[in-house]
Amino acid sequence: MLDDLNELRTLRAIVAAGSLSAAGRALGVSLAVVSKRLSTLEGRVGLRLVNRTTRTLSPTEEGLALLAHLDRALEALDEAEERLATGRDEPIGTLRVTAPVSFGRRHVAPVLANLVARHPRLDAVLSLDDRLVDVSGGTFDVAIRIGGLGDTNATMLKLADNRRVLAASPAYLDRCGRPRTPDALASHAFLRYGDGIAPWTLVDADGTTATLAARPRLRVDNGDALHDWCVAGHGVMMKSIVDLGDDLASGRLERVLPDWSGGDIPIVALFASRHHQPRKLRVFLDAMGSAMRR
Repeated sequence: MLDDLNELRTLRAIVAAGSLSAAGRALGVSLAVVSKRLSTLEGRVGLRLVNRTTRTLSPTEEGLALLAHLDRALEALDEAEERLATGRDEPIGTLRVTAPVSFGRRHVAPVLANLVARHPRLDAVLSLDDRLVDVSGGTFDVAIRIGGLGDTNATMLKLADNRRVLAASPAYLDRCGRPRTPDALASHAFLRYGDGIAPWTLVDADGTTATLAARPRLRVDNGDALHDWCVAGHGVMMKSIVDLGDDLASGRLERVLPDWSGGDIPIVALFASRHHQPRKLRVFLDAMGSAMRR
């Protein structure tokens, strides 16, 4: 049975520190103790958990699989010990978050930085990736997404409503004209994200819809590059209003067909389970919800 917490915490420290001696220093024990605990644990499970050479150390596939579950269990114990010792419910451990590139850089990164500054026993890892990620595998504690849900087994929490709008630079619109109807927009240059081949469906305040082919002149799989093209005056893009606030306020970008939009898609957080949420996740969800409401 995996019932020796010292062995389990030692494995976690070894992988985090990258060496047996560094793990010993972090735990306040000797190199011999660290080596003995690791060997005993590997003997107990009947598997090699760490690959060791004279120069490098890395977890095996089995070691990584064990750690994915081990981190949550040990952090839950650490939280319980903290509450008993201090009476405070402090977030502890490493929070692993994934988010879309543009949105994550603008909105998630500042929230994580503030949380880590406020809570000394909390660390955070942010992965910026526009691909949908399955949070049930244990690699991430939470995924922030705009619209697309991906993992249907995940618990979803809506953080904010969000609207996709059309935008272009004032220089582009001065050069190519400011369309007043979707039909007038059809001849413009379009900047698209990803596959970018499906027509855009636009809706106005009265619920009237219009379909626009929006054949792209430029297409890219990165939201920041799309944004840069638009600011540089290369065409019209559709993007979430939360990503455009600063540029619209400064005049770098301008709404196109301001009475029309691409519809509402929520900003959501996806996580493995609504039950037994660690304190680090609850604190992050509260902070993200507050940031989105502002």
